[in-house]
Parts: sequence; C-alpha cells; structure tokens
Amino acid sequence: MRRSTLALHLTAALLLSTSSAFHLASAAAPATAVASAATPLVIGESFSIDSRALKEKRHINVYVARAWDTPPDAPLPVLYMPDGGVAEDFLHVAGLLQVSVANGTMRPFMLVGMQNTQRRRDLTGPTDSADDRKIAAVVGGSSAYRSFIRDELMPEVKRRYRTTGETAIVGESLAGLFVVETYLLEPQLFDHYLAFDPSLWWNGGALPRQAAALLAKGAPGKRSLYLASSSEAGIAVEVQRLSDVLEKQAPAGLQWHQEKMPAETHGTIYHPAALKAFRAVFKPATPSR
Repeated sequence: MRRSTLALHLTAALLLSTSSAFHLASAAAPATAVASAATPLVIGESFSIDSRALKEKRHINVYVARAWDTPPDAPLPVLYMPDGGVAEDFLHVAGLLQVSVANGTMRPFMLVGMQNTQRRRDLTGPTDSADDRKIAAVVGGSSAYRSFIRDELMPEVKRRYRTTGETAIVGESLAGLFVVETYLLEPQLFDHYLAFDPSLWWNGGALPRQAAALLAKGAPGKRSLYLASSSEAGIAVEVQRLSDVLEKQAPAGLQWHQEKMPAETHGTIYHPAALKAFRAVFKPATPSR
C-alpha cells in the first residue's frame, strides 16, 4: 500500500514536472505566425492610350490627393507630369502631393503621370547642335509629344475623371525644358508651369535667346511660371538669362518666380523644389472670416 502510494506521488510529481517543462518550453519558443500571401500595394489607377500622335501605346498613372474633408466626387484640378512612370518620378511626387494636401499647405489635386518610352525624343525640341543629337538615336519630338498631351491625354482625363478645368505641368531637367518650351510656344495649354533645373542649354540656349520674341506675341491671360535652379552652373546661367527677359517683359497676366537653390545639385533638386513650388503656386485660398 505504501509502495502504491509512493508510486502515485512519484508519478504525479513526474507529470507536474513534465507539464511545467512543456509550458516553459512553449513560452521560450513563440508560435509561428500564420501570414497571408503578399498582394500588390495599390495607390492609384493606371490606363493606356494608343496614341496616334506618337504612333505607340502610352502608359498613364493617376493619383488623387484629397483632403480629409474633400467630398469623394468633388472635381479636382490636374497636375500633368512627364517622367511619370512608377520607376521614374511618379511615386515621390504623389507622396509629396498627399502630405502637402493632408497638412493643408496645398489644395487637393489629381496627379497624371506619363510614363516614358523614348524620353530624350519626347522632351526635346529641334536642335542644330551635333552634340545634342548624340544623346539619343532620335531627338526633337517635343511637338508630337505636346500634341499627344493636348489632343489625346487631356480629353481622356476629362472623360474619365471629374476635373475643374484648372491644369498644371511639372518637370525637371529635360522635362523642365519641355515645360518651359510649352509655356513659350503654347502658353494657353496649361494654367501653371513648374520647371526645376530645366535643360535650357539645349540647342545652344535657344529658348532663353528666343524668349523675348516669343513673349512679345501676346499674353494668353492669367498664368503662372515657377523656375528653380540648382548649383549646376550650365543650367543656372540659362535660367537666369530667361529670368532677365521675364523681368523686363513678362506678360501682364503672368505671375512668375525664380527660386535659386545653390545648396541643391541637379540630382537632388526635384523634391525640395517641388515642395516650395506646390506651397507657392497651389496654396489653399485664405479662408474668409
């Protein structure tokens, strides 16, 4: 009897010891979490256009930056952006729009990014420079690219989305060259033009040299032009040359600004210049009291 009782106590003690060891081991080794399969992270929309002007299919990315109190069906102004592919400038500019709209330093906007196929072809005008023509197999296609934006892309955006009719275009480097060229040749196409470190050296600096004659053709009404330049000397001197012309004969309806950013390089200017430009050009209206 005593042996049975002793054996029972020993068995119970052994079970308790084993149970405690199991719980300690379980606490030391956390259970493996069950995770779902990865899915795409979607921040906007995209669509394609079979362009007659460019004779190719073009991919378009769209992001809508609304404030917390912006009705979901409210029409929005549109900011068009060359270099607008996901692997180009679309994501960081979309993020800048979202944070600027969210913190109240910018009005709600729709961003329309145009993904490149042949960037140096589309963003450059004709050139007489042999060195310019070395940068790509084909250059000088800005007129066709502008036709694509004007006659195909902009009508398609209006068809797909609710827009206010207010439009803007933003670009850096060669895209900035295209922005300035578009303002000087076809100023009625957009309401706002934002060009950061524009490659105005193209064709021996032809655009700044022709600016006076082009501006003299007449003003299209109220417009804005925002220029920013970095420490890149070859670009800064041409931006200054254009600014000197604007200082003397800017059209009556043009609000223009030159932002010198010598602390930035050609590779760093886009984001800080865009932040300044969006706050200046797209600032919310002062609420009435």
